[in-house]
Amino acid sequence: MPTLRQSYHNALTSLSARTGTPLPSLALSFAVLHELTAIIPLAGIFFASRQLGLGERVVGQFVHNDEVRNDPSWLNDHMGQWFDEGERWAERVGRRYGFFGFSKGQPPVSAVDDNQPRRVSSVIAGDAANAIFAYGMVKALLPVRVGLSLYLSPSFSRCVVEPIRLRVARLFRKS
Repeated sequence: MPTLRQSYHNALTSLSARTGTPLPSLALSFAVLHELTAIIPLAGIFFASRQLGLGERVVGQFVHNDEVRNDPSWLNDHMGQWFDEGERWAERVGRRYGFFGFSKGQPPVSAVDDNQPRRVSSVIAGDAANAIFAYGMVKALLPVRVGLSLYLSPSFSRCVVEPIRLRVARLFRKS
């Protein structure tokens, strides 16, 4: 009876043979695509919500409306959690780079443990709300992002990663 490691190795080896790409190249392709499917929607959702004014309205529902926040549905639980994570992320990025209405290098409001949820203010406005909304939506899109990354990995590997790998290998080959 094969071990779990052997069964994964056999499945990945057959996937590599079936797609015609080396396994390391396939893994790198998945990683790159997974990150691209996070960064591109994050920017797109941020600018779209900024244009439409969605961030303040949607995030405001979770900050100010106890009825919505305390509703025990799966969606409300996860969206509230993702918006809390998004708030910590927006604050950290905003203070580091001077984005979302924060001054660059501005010290944190409190030295509370980063795992504890905290509110920058009772009203989350403007770009900070749009960043929090975009972060939450990208988290919600995780199953779609993973599926898309898996689907596109073999062709991305053949068209992008392998040609780059071969060019770099050619540089180090002895002539």
